[in-house]
Amino acid sequence: MLMQDRIGFVAGVANHRSIAWGIARALDREGARLVLGYLGDREKQGIEKISSELNNAPLLVPCDASNDESVEAAFARVGEEVGRLDCVVHSIAYAKREDLDGRYADTSRDGYHLALDISAYSLNCLARCAEPLMPDGGGIVAMTYLGSERAIPNYNVMGVAKAALESGVRYLASELGPKGIRVNGLSAGPLKTLAARGIRGFAEMHQQHGQRAALRRNVEIDEVADAALFLCSNMSRGITGEIIYVDAGFRIMGM
Repeated sequence: MLMQDRIGFVAGVANHRSIAWGIARALDREGARLVLGYLGDREKQGIEKISSELNNAPLLVPCDASNDESVEAAFARVGEEVGRLDCVVHSIAYAKREDLDGRYADTSRDGYHLALDISAYSLNCLARCAEPLMPDGGGIVAMTYLGSERAIPNYNVMGVAKAALESGVRYLASELGPKGIRVNGLSAGPLKTLAARGIRGFAEMHQQHGQRAALRRNVEIDEVADAALFLCSNMSRGITGEIIYVDAGFRIMGM
């Protein structure tokens, strides 16, 4: 029970196939009490339906990562009802569909701002609001992807946003380290989430990834979730500012 008597905030649970939900299940399995942030009523209804799978009923709080007031209100409620946090999981990303399907050079200005705001700046906002609730330190984990350092077809502006997110991980790790708060990124291989399936050419990319990875297979959500569990737990107490790859060894392989 790695997370016994620990409290975790997970932002980004969209449905039962999302990476954030896999992480929530792993944390719950190891004894954590969970707070799940949701965007709107539609997402709340979905989370309520799948929450019965957890051992402990989670606290559900509205948390729109694109709105400072919404995030501040969410963490204020956590402070009132729970009192503290031991870990925070940031699994939030968004870009306009047209900015993924076309050329990166043709990304609209507002589309660029939107992707960077929701996918990268939101980590700042979550970390800033979580900091007062982590007096004894803890772990913050942000989900990222290899498109941050390589030009992945049809990933475009999201890759740029993930690069910004990873840089933010390092700066936050430096600033929050004196308070015992660790900040790390978790770079997962392609997973068959509902969001990923909306990326043009994803099925072919997923197949090629499995063929070229060192383990000659793709990763599963549970494997990514267990890595996030490690980064949230005291087992990773000496790790911060790092990007941990859970991609079956795809990144290390040559052409």
